[in-house]
Amino acid sequence: MANTIEYKGYIGSIEYSPEDKCFFGKLKMIDDLVTFEATTADELENNFHNAVDEYLLTCKELNREPQKTYRGVFNVRIDPSLHKQIYKEALKAGISLNTFVQQVLKNQVLPHSA
Repeated sequence: MANTIEYKGYIGSIEYSPEDKCFFGKLKMIDDLVTFEATTADELENNFHNAVDEYLLTCKELNREPQKTYRGVFNVRIDPSLHKQIYKEALKAGISLNTFVQQVLKNQVLPHSA
């Protein structure tokens, strides 16, 4: 299980600083730096919610898109033998490697989205 928290579709990282005896995190999947911290779990959740709400309000006031823009392109490094096997499966299916990988990822991720 990852150390994350979610609210209104936004993901926040959660880390702990033993030196400061506090939890801290930042919003992921955005271009801006938005952080939050707390000393208890309840306070952390509340501060995370406030950080998201304030971020959305600021974006609205500035007339900007709050979410990071994704181009639909990313590089993945895999074992060459796996690459060969994936390409072989794509050929057998009669589709491109990109289409094959997209279908596999979609089948893995979308059933888990709610």
